[in-house]
Amino acid sequence: MLKQSFNQKMLQKLSPQQIQLMKLLQIPTATLDQRIQEELESNPALDEGEEFDEVFDIEEGVGEEKKEDEEPVETIELDDYLQEYIDDDPISYKMKSDVYTVEDEKTIPIAVQQSFHDHLLNQIGMLDFANETDEAIAEQIVGSIDEDGYLRRDIASIVDDLMFSQNLIVEKEDINRILKRIQQIDPPGVGSVNLQECLLNQLIAKDRKAYEPNATITLAIVILEKYFNEFTKKHYTKLQKALEISETQLKDAIDEILKLNPKPASGFTSGSYNSANSIQYIMPDFIIVNRDGELELSLNNRNAPDLRINDGYMDMLKSYKDTTRGRRSTKQEKEAIMFIKQKIDSAKWFIDAIKQRQQTLYNTMYTIMQFQYDFFRTGDERKLKPMILKDIAEITSLDISTISRVANSKFVQTEYGTKRLKDFFSESLQTQDGQEVSTFEVKNILKDLILDENKRKPLSDEKLKDFLMKKGYNIARRTVAKYREQLNIPVARLRKEL
Repeated sequence: MLKQSFNQKMLQKLSPQQIQLMKLLQIPTATLDQRIQEELESNPALDEGEEFDEVFDIEEGVGEEKKEDEEPVETIELDDYLQEYIDDDPISYKMKSDVYTVEDEKTIPIAVQQSFHDHLLNQIGMLDFANETDEAIAEQIVGSIDEDGYLRRDIASIVDDLMFSQNLIVEKEDINRILKRIQQIDPPGVGSVNLQECLLNQLIAKDRKAYEPNATITLAIVILEKYFNEFTKKHYTKLQKALEISETQLKDAIDEILKLNPKPASGFTSGSYNSANSIQYIMPDFIIVNRDGELELSLNNRNAPDLRINDGYMDMLKSYKDTTRGRRSTKQEKEAIMFIKQKIDSAKWFIDAIKQRQQTLYNTMYTIMQFQYDFFRTGDERKLKPMILKDIAEITSLDISTISRVANSKFVQTEYGTKRLKDFFSESLQTQDGQEVSTFEVKNILKDLILDENKRKPLSDEKLKDFLMKKGYNIARRTVAKYREQLNIPVARLRKEL
């Protein structure tokens, strides 16, 4: 049986400005300029430049369009409505000071160098191919090599690529034949299909260039060809027994393998592989300066231009007010003025969102600086206090999600280096005497223990736990394993060295 009923619910709905602010909070300073440029391109009412004296103040609920069946009665004239936009506080936002500094003209030089892809093509051009088809195959293979120098696209797909793109029908054998030639060019290991083949090709190239046979290289080739799985898992005892060699011979062979480059293209950073291998520069969002023991915080506004409402849109509103003075506005005129109002509203919302972003960023970072004052003053990581998102949220009266957005992808520049903001957040760990310490302190001790361990007999997680317990830290073995993984440190077996 169907039944109708009424339900009353309270739902929280975010305004467009709140949504815009949340998105802006997540954007780091390095990409803020790009986001502002996108808004400038999409909204002609938004402009950048100096502040101005003539302004608008946008109010809501004016100039609603009337229904067709209603009498054309107009209770409020549009010139009265426009008056609310004129002669009020500036709607602009200035990010930079008026003081000119030499730093304003500094530019980052761009290194011009040959790309990895071009380097391979130049060598392909010097190879003597039997026909144009072989040359086309070589170029297709080079184009399929990824940014690390590997050919991870399977041979069958390359055959299809040549057929569809160049109308060439070739066999897999043709691809493999040309691939063998490409694998002999510089850098060694290029065009390999996996790590094992990459290392093997480098050793074979090195052995080929040697003036006389090298027993160590020969042994290393055998290890990679027949015992690659044991080598990767560091089963050194099994390798010694299987190969019937001494520990010294095994160590020399492994050292030879460790000299190889697992990513042949790592020396190339420009051109078609720029996005993956280019040097990434960190632009700090905050700057903390220690002036005679007192910390000063400032926002990095280098990538934020001055924003204001476009002069042309202001002039249109004034001109419209003058032309409609003493008469009623037509429907087309109302539509035009509502379009202008919409664009000005959107520009004002964006300017306000930028203001709020800067204020929220500053307040959050200032609270973090005060919370971790001893660290920012001394640079000693042992003085970092346990701090979670909730601590900063309670002090700033902001939501935890807002603090999380601020901390994400943001960096602060200090005299001790540029630090990632989210790294200052850590849970607490209780010592045996009841004191609470930051997990940073425990991780640093754990890192030192592993650094100083005997690499022939690395410490297991259980032994690491025992060492930490002796130092007064109540910690479980699984917690040690979690911290070790967070530090990107492998298990004891994979840390073993000869």
